[in-house]
Amino acid sequence: MTKPAAPRPTEAELEILGVLWERGPSTVRAVHHHLGARTGYTTILKLMQIMMEKGLLAREAEGRGHVYRPASDEAHTQRRIVNDLLTRAFGGSARKLVAAALSSRRATSQELDEIRRLIDEMKGDVS
Repeated sequence: MTKPAAPRPTEAELEILGVLWERGPSTVRAVHHHLGARTGYTTILKLMQIMMEKGLLAREAEGRGHVYRPASDEAHTQRRIVNDLLTRAFGGSARKLVAAALSSRRATSQELDEIRRLIDEMKGDVS
């Protein structure tokens, strides 16, 4: 029996995941410090405990405290979010998703070159 996928992270959970992807495994105190004073320590603690229960984080005992790490890497989580968005908002159409993304904000020339390169790789045209 396969383990069900972790639920989509909320905006606050994504912010915490972003810190952990950037810094690596960290304590609640380190995450709180990185996020600054805009969110209270106990709020971060509770969010990280909930994220662990949801399967978004893993926790290991270290001394008298705990160190948290993301249960999935950043790319895997992003793919899961995009796949969900693709299905729910764009009827499974990658073309509609890309068109909406490119029309929502102006892409730089460099970003467009990278997108073209990715498309060529997907098509198998890159030698």
